[in-house]
Amino acid sequence: MSDLFDEVADSPAEPEGAVRASRREVRAQEEARRRRRRRRTRSVVVVVLTALALAAVAWFALPQVRDMLGFRPDTSAEDFPGPGSDEVDVTIPIGASGTEIASTLVEAGVVASERAFTDAYANNPDSGGIQPGTYTLLEEMRAEDAVAALLDPASRNEITMTIPEGFTRDQVVERVAGNLEIEVEEVAEAAADAEAIGLPEVAEGESEGWFGPATYAFEPDTTAEEVLAEMVTFQVDRLQQLGVPEEDWQSVLTRASIVEREVNIDEYMPQVATVIENRLNDTTETNGMLGMDSTVLYGMGETGGMPTSDDTANPDNPYNTYVHPGLPPTPIGSPGDTSIAAVLDPAEGDWLYFVTVNLDTGETLFASTLEEQNENVQLLREWQAENPSS
Repeated sequence: MSDLFDEVADSPAEPEGAVRASRREVRAQEEARRRRRRRRTRSVVVVVLTALALAAVAWFALPQVRDMLGFRPDTSAEDFPGPGSDEVDVTIPIGASGTEIASTLVEAGVVASERAFTDAYANNPDSGGIQPGTYTLLEEMRAEDAVAALLDPASRNEITMTIPEGFTRDQVVERVAGNLEIEVEEVAEAAADAEAIGLPEVAEGESEGWFGPATYAFEPDTTAEEVLAEMVTFQVDRLQQLGVPEEDWQSVLTRASIVEREVNIDEYMPQVATVIENRLNDTTETNGMLGMDSTVLYGMGETGGMPTSDDTANPDNPYNTYVHPGLPPTPIGSPGDTSIAAVLDPAEGDWLYFVTVNLDTGETLFASTLEEQNENVQLLREWQAENPSS
């Protein structure tokens, strides 16, 4: 036994270099196997992705292919023969997609199927121009006719009204009443309900100046309160967007409403805003009196013309800024963007006076002293003498 083990022990050992070579071969074989596995994995992934891509293409393309070949089931694109029967009002919500519009029309009985409408919608290059709103359509219309009707402004069943810049509360009330075809008294009552129309507290219950000038569109069944509330919201949003502090809202609207009424040329508005500011702070020539014809006329229930000397001397008119210092009790109309911007960024100057010397062109001159103002007023008198009809 010992001889046997001695023989084994004495057998020559494998050379060290051969061992390293053997190990390299093993590692090389293992790396080759890993590469083959990775190639197989990549091949499987490619096959799967390719299959998914083909499935997606088939999903979107096959319906069109079936349509072109006439294999689409008739029931999926059922359509009315048209032209239609009874009228029906349909409201398209803001942001509605073609499919959502289709669902609305099917529910209203306007079109026979969603598929018929979405096909007609896709085939009309102008269909993206369909606007939200209420439309008067017909029941049982052909889908393509329904799309055309939604693109026709004549089909829109809504009330559009424009409130011009400078409109007074009474003018707004009359316009709203006329558009809604209701009594003026009903609208006036709504205008006096500060809570119903969302009037800000800073307005102290007075709605004058808070009906933002703009063009509005309302559904036919909109109430006077809802119409006026939207106008108030519009004016509040405008002030917020301009960064006006809430405590200054009433003051800004009052000043801007005077600017709006005093001149009708935008370039003069920042200068008029400066005159208002300077007169309010002056303690020498004007003593805080604005002396504005527009406020006097507003207090008289007028929206144009020129007050007489008796009018400007009347202390019973709370809007007579010739005898009452400071701003009038409320705005004297609904100011627009330009006049509000002028108040927020008035021109640089020491003017205390201004006068329009040509009532046709609106040419206006500004003065820092009463003497200079009187000279400008004389130019107005001369123009009036030359233009008696004006």
